[in-house]
Amino acid sequence: MQTRIVGTRKGDDLWLIPAEGDPLPPVGTAVTGAVEDVRRTMLMRTHSGLHVLCGVVFRDFGALVTGGNMEPGEARMDFNLPEVPPDFKSRIEELVNAEVAAERSVAVRVLPRAEALALPDIIRTQSNLIPPDEQEVRIVDIVGLDVQADGGTHVASTAQIGKVQVVKVESKGRANRRVRVRLVD
Repeated sequence: MQTRIVGTRKGDDLWLIPAEGDPLPPVGTAVTGAVEDVRRTMLMRTHSGLHVLCGVVFRDFGALVTGGNMEPGEARMDFNLPEVPPDFKSRIEELVNAEVAAERSVAVRVLPRAEALALPDIIRTQSNLIPPDEQEVRIVDIVGLDVQADGGTHVASTAQIGKVQVVKVESKGRANRRVRVRLVD
């Protein structure tokens, strides 16, 4: 028997939402879970692509992340960026794809909290999102471009991300810019 899980709902407990029509195991049955490989791979590529975007915008414009959202193959990232050059959209796309093509390694390590927080610019969000009681911090390093605290899944090399298209750049307030991206291959 196989039951696909299509979502979750939070309450006092976490509820898994099964696909309509899929069979449900009886209460108390031991189950084994597996992640759908196609979806997971696309999420890994998208997430790593956002790190490349973040690294480029931080390196070239000094802007921190103020928010974001991700779905398989498309995402948005918001930046504290008061001034936007006229060619920002095309320039960012070109710079991100150059970093993807550079085939940079993506390395992951776990450090003690104090050691991780001592790394320069390890927090790329406007506020520190690491829970105060976390004693170890997972660090994702796109070697030569972006090092930051992060708990998500990633590809092993930027070459695995594929081409990134900057779909739109929007103003979301006086200093907040939203960059929407999509993977195109």
